Amino acid sequence: MRRALQWVARAAPVAMAVAVIGAAVVPGPAPAQEVPATRTQIQLSFAPLVKKVAPAVVNIYSRKVVRSRAVSPLFDDPFFRRFFGQDFPFGGTRERVQSSLGSGVIVDAKGLIVTSHHVIKGADEITVALADRREFEATVVLADERTDLAVLRIDTGGEKLPFMTLRDSDDLEVGDLVLAIGNPFGVGQTVTSGIVSALARTAVGVADYRYFIQTDASINPGNSGGALVSMDGGLVGINTAIYSRGGGSIGLGFAIPSNMVKAVIASSALGPKMLRPWLGASGQAVTAEIAPTLGLTRPFGVLINGVHPRGPAARAGLEIGDLITAVGGRRVDDPQALRYRMATLPIGETTTLGVLRKGRELTLTVALKPPPEDPPRNITELTGRNPLGGATVANLSPALADELSLATDRSGVVVLRVKRRSLARRFGVKRHDIILAINGREAPSVGALKRILADGARRWRIAILRGDRVIEMVVDG
Repeated sequence: MRRALQWVARAAPVAMAVAVIGAAVVPGPAPAQEVPATRTQIQLSFAPLVKKVAPAVVNIYSRKVVRSRAVSPLFDDPFFRRFFGQDFPFGGTRERVQSSLGSGVIVDAKGLIVTSHHVIKGADEITVALADRREFEATVVLADERTDLAVLRIDTGGEKLPFMTLRDSDDLEVGDLVLAIGNPFGVGQTVTSGIVSALARTAVGVADYRYFIQTDASINPGNSGGALVSMDGGLVGINTAIYSRGGGSIGLGFAIPSNMVKAVIASSALGPKMLRPWLGASGQAVTAEIAPTLGLTRPFGVLINGVHPRGPAARAGLEIGDLITAVGGRRVDDPQALRYRMATLPIGETTTLGVLRKGRELTLTVALKPPPEDPPRNITELTGRNPLGGATVANLSPALADELSLATDRSGVVVLRVKRRSLARRFGVKRHDIILAINGREAPSVGALKRILADGARRWRIAILRGDRVIEMVVDG
């Protein structure tokens, strides 16, 4: 189970009070307490619900081979290898099998299974064990690290399997009862109950698309990929992370909403690569200081600060300075919520944006298209005696920007990798840096960048965009 970031949680004292509106309200007499008269009055059980859904929850065992130095890990250190070489005669390498345990949910009678990406990441073998103890080898249909979801398939020879139906996770409310089903600590299938304790948690740093259901149903290592189930037997989430101080549950578990799961399943039917709609705009959260300047009584929405000139947002009429308040009629409070809402929508259709522009409310219709691979990447390793020597770069298209979790309204040349002991590494060039200009000359493409470097210089003045900051490096040639 992946551990979430460790926040300090303090229990606040709870006080009971009588509301006063205009005049004091006198509480009435407490209802009379009675001893239950029948067995039905005291019997409460989730057993019928568990019998219905538990067969669709599976255990997942993944294995991968890890290679390391046979004598001592010291010999993996670059310092030793510099003197002894890559093939020094000290026993070679050894292999060991690293195992991982998790859970999964059957979502199709033909053997389609959803689990957490980190359960199967890097696995050489994946085994799925059904509730009836049968085991099958699984193949990966789609693995999406950015949502921490993966879709697997098993071949049962045509036999239909029990499966769980996805529900609309937007119908959940805080306080709803839920069940968590999985295989914690490898002890076997286990069911725990609790409530939805919060919705739309965007500060949980366990995936790029952060919009989690929070529950106090006990979730522990091994529950990853398991089911969060509503009281009607529907799948409302995939359990993925916990907040923990010692590795066990303390009542703060997080699940990926079923609407995101539905989008990943739909994309898996189109191919092994996750396709998401491209908005072609970027923005920032509205703070308490910014809100009054926009005429807001409270901070919410996404303030647009960048629009790709050829993107769907631009074609829909979105402008810099607009405030996006809703997507498809669903409220948007911050950039993470905007990304989530867009990512759960189907490619090929349209959606509406609720926009506030200079105090006026607008509704814009946006086409849902995947980010284009334009311009082509042209991945190139730069060489020569210059500050970028040893860096591998590419043309930044909207598709590549989406893969790298960069703003998709940006363009130019992006750094993909930097070699060890290269000039680029020595001068502080980093992965995901965007090269803006060299010696005052813009570098809009890899070809243009190579031509500038080929001209040489006695002094290099390089402008780099790193995150939201522009950094200028000056290097003598």
